[in-house]
Amino acid sequence: MFGALQQFVFIGLGLIVFAVQVVALVDAIRRPAHAYKSEGKLSKPIWLAILGAAAAFGLLGLPPSYFTADSFLNVIAVVPAIIYWADVRPRLQPYGTGNKPRGPQGGW
Repeated sequence: MFGALQQFVFIGLGLIVFAVQVVALVDAIRRPAHAYKSEGKLSKPIWLAILGAAAAFGLLGLPPSYFTADSFLNVIAVVPAIIYWADVRPRLQPYGTGNKPRGPQGGW
């Protein structure tokens, strides 16, 4: 009983970690390249490579590979995604998700 519950918990955590990695990668793709440079962060291609590698390791860490070295790589690979969410993304948000900056669009 406990083994099955533990297995479901690890599967759920693995899926959540993988989702965080993929969403961070998609968000990084959508941000304009000049925003990274303007904010003094690593360039967009470097962040895409880092987050892409993290998502690949996250995919390797999904079941049925729990309790192996691959699942440990998944734990390590979530760190770049967390750094992106906590440090890089908040600084890039004012630039929007394309060539047009975010802000008031028309009105009176």
